[in-house]
Amino acid sequence: MKLRLLAVVVLALAAGCEAAPSTPAPTTYELPPRQVRPDETALKLPPAKNGDTEFTLIGLAAGLPSITGSHTEFPAKGQFVRLRLVVTNSGTSSVLFDTGRQLLVDDQGGTHPPEEQAMVIKRQPRQFDLGHGVRIEFDLYWDIPKDRKPASLRAFGGPSITDMKNVTGTDVKL
Repeated sequence: MKLRLLAVVVLALAAGCEAAPSTPAPTTYELPPRQVRPDETALKLPPAKNGDTEFTLIGLAAGLPSITGSHTEFPAKGQFVRLRLVVTNSGTSSVLFDTGRQLLVDDQGGTHPPEEQAMVIKRQPRQFDLGHGVRIEFDLYWDIPKDRKPASLRAFGGPSITDMKNVTGTDVKL
């Protein structure tokens, strides 16, 4: 009887020690959704790369007559266009990222650099060191003629080991 009881206990322990089916570890970060700003359209575009920098465009607002900061309201000469984007460094070195190089291409093929005063008023970065694996989200502002529409972003990721001058940008259609 004792031997039978011991066999039952050993079998029960062995059955209990079997590994439970494991759940695989997630392969992506699950970021919580955020509300789109009232004057903005959410964009669902695939990421685009320029050198070691990946660009994900997530929001667009066009036709803005002015912008407001903590100390002033600033009218557009034409219309402000605001683009919300995420940049990620996928390279092994850091990249000096320059927001002033990012060009908005309009529907007539014209290119526009960011509006410096708007960027200052909205306290957006001018240049920053984008370290390995770093992901940063921010806005870019342009002032374009009222009769134009934003068509694409000509994105410049910054110098990399394979392209020290970073002369050629990547066009990301809006």
